[in-house]
Parts: sequence; C-alpha cells; structure tokens
Amino acid sequence: MDIHWAALGQVFVVSLVMTIGLVAVFTLGIVGNRANQQTGVGTALLARTGAWVSYALCAAAVAYGIYIIAS
Repeated sequence: MDIHWAALGQVFVVSLVMTIGLVAVFTLGIVGNRANQQTGVGTALLARTGAWVSYALCAAAVAYGIYIIAS
C-alpha cells in the first residue's frame, strides 16, 4: 500500500480552511444577532439580515457536505 502524500495534504488543507471559514461565518451570525439586540431600528434590520445570511451559508455548507458524503 502506498500513500499519496500530496493528495492527503490537499485534503488536510481544504478541510482546515473550510472548518475555520465555517466557524468564522457562524461567529459572524452570532455577532450580528447580538448587534441586532443592542442597536437602533435601521441598524438592527441590517444586523438581523446579516445574521440570517450567515446562518443560511452555514446551513448550505453543511447540506453540501452531506450531499458529497452521500453521493
């Protein structure tokens, strides 16, 4: 058995980058939700919209990952 180290390295790097990116996007959603509770009406709408977009991106990334695993 032979290990293809370049492919293993690529999988590691892509997994690391996607994990950090997904956590960062989810954190932006949490921060936007917190800002929604602490700001005025105009800014609250923008913060709430940004939070829901962040959550939607997280859900899409998870759904895509499940799709890749299942196929």
